[in-house]
Amino acid sequence: MELSKELFADYNCLTTAEGLLAAGMENINVTYDMYFREIPDKGGFAVMAGLEQLVDRLKNLSFDEKCIDSFRKQGFSEKFIEYFENFDFKCDVYAMPEGTPIFPNEPIVKVCGPAIQAQLIETLVLNTINHQTLIATKANRVFRSAMGRKVIESGARRAHGLSAAVDGARAAYIGGVSGTTFYPASQKHNIPVATVMGHGWVQLFDSEIEAFEVYLEEHGEDGMLLVDTYDTLDSGVKNAIQAFNEVLSPKGLRPAGIVIDSGDMTYLSKRARRMLDEAGFPDCDIYASNSLDEVLIKDMLNQGAKIDGFLVGEKLITSASAPVLDGVYKLCETEKDGVKLPAIMVSNNVNKITTPCSKRVWRLFDMETGKAVADVLTTADESVADEKTYSLFDPDFTWKRKTVDNFVAREMLVPVFKKGECIYESPSLEDIRIYCNEQVSSLWEEVVRFENPHRYYVDFSGKLWGIKQSLIEKIMRNSDAGDNQYV
Repeated sequence: MELSKELFADYNCLTTAEGLLAAGMENINVTYDMYFREIPDKGGFAVMAGLEQLVDRLKNLSFDEKCIDSFRKQGFSEKFIEYFENFDFKCDVYAMPEGTPIFPNEPIVKVCGPAIQAQLIETLVLNTINHQTLIATKANRVFRSAMGRKVIESGARRAHGLSAAVDGARAAYIGGVSGTTFYPASQKHNIPVATVMGHGWVQLFDSEIEAFEVYLEEHGEDGMLLVDTYDTLDSGVKNAIQAFNEVLSPKGLRPAGIVIDSGDMTYLSKRARRMLDEAGFPDCDIYASNSLDEVLIKDMLNQGAKIDGFLVGEKLITSASAPVLDGVYKLCETEKDGVKLPAIMVSNNVNKITTPCSKRVWRLFDMETGKAVADVLTTADESVADEKTYSLFDPDFTWKRKTVDNFVAREMLVPVFKKGECIYESPSLEDIRIYCNEQVSSLWEEVVRFENPHRYYVDFSGKLWGIKQSLIEKIMRNSDAGDNQYV
C-alpha cells in the first residue's frame, strides 16, 4: 500500500470513526488543537516545522481498494466501508507558518470539521509536526551555538529511518544549518549538498598524500580533505598542504578546507590553523566533526578553537539530548445543530488540563524595538488587532499583570485548508529558513539564551480565562463529594 493512499492512523481512530457512524453522529462538527507542553532541552522556544509535508499528506488523503479491503478483513461495518469508499475531506485547517518560534500550550495547528475526520487525522498531524519541529528546534540551537560559522547536517547514517533522514535534513535547514551531506534530502528538498571525504577513501590508497592528490584532481577547490585517518598534525595536515601546493596552486585554485574528526579538536584546530597560515593558506577552512552538539560547539569556541564550520550528525538528526516533542491533539469545541459548546478535559495532573474553545493566537510586538512581548490566546470571536492598550495577565498566576501599549498584534494561525480545499501555498525552503532567522531575532536575548532562559508568556484573554475557570468549577461541583477523580 502506498503511504499517500494509506490511512496513517492509530487503530483507535478507526474504531472511533466506526462508533460515531453507528451512533449517527457523523454530522457533529468539532475543533481540535495541536500544541506541546514542554520545550526540548529546557530551551526558551521551539521552531515550527513540517507544515508543507502535512499539507501534501492531507491533500492526498484517500483510500484505495487495498485499504478498503483491509477494512473489510478487519471486520468493520458496511456503513464504515461505504463512508471511506466515498471519503471527501471537509475540514478547515489553520497552522503557524514554518520557521515560527512557538511556545508551550498554544495552538500551533487547529483543525475544524466533521468529528470523524478531525479525529481521524490526529496521528498524521502529530507525527508530521512533532518530528520536524523537534529537529528544527535542535538545529536552531546548534546553529546559534556556532555563532555565524557554517553548520552541515550529516546524520543520515544514524537517523531513525529514511523518511527521518530526508525530512529531518529539511527541518535542520529551516533551523539554520547551511547544508546536508545526504544526497536524497538535497534532491528532494533543494538543500545545498556538501562533499566530504571518508576515511575509507584514504585507506584505499597506498599513501595518504596519494589519496589527497587524487581527490583534489577530481574535486578541485570544492574538495575537503579529512586529515585524521592516521595522525592529524604530523601526517594529515602536512600532506594536505603538500597536496594543495602540488594540485591546486598550479591551477590557480584555493583549498576549500580540511576536516578533523577525532582527538582534542580545540588543540588540533589551533595547531592546524598555524600550519595552514604559515604555508600560505589562511583561507583554508577548518571543519570539525565527531558527535558534536551545541554544548560541545560552545565549549570549543569558548576555548578559542580555530574552527570555521561544523559537521553535526546523530545528535542533531535524532535530537539525542531531547528526542521527543510532546505534542498533543485535544478536542476544544463541539458544534451540533449550529450550537457551539466549549470542551475541556480536567485531570489530576494539572498540566494536562486543556483549554476550551476555538481560539485565535496573537503575538504582540513592541513597535519601538520590534521585539515580541507576549502571545495572547483569545476566543475565535475576539480580536486584539485594533487594541491601543492591552492588559496581560498570567493564566496561572493571575495577580501578575502588565499593561502594554505601542504594540502591533499579529495573528499567528494562518488558514491552510477551507472545507477540505487547500488554500495555502508554502514558501520556498530558503524563504522559510530566512523567516525563521528573522523571527528568532525578534525574541529578547533572555528568551533565546541556552541556560535558564526567561519564560516567554502565553497569556489568555479575560473571556477565555473565564470560560475555562467556569468549566473547571462546574465539573468540580458535579463530582461526587470527596471524589477527586475528574474526567
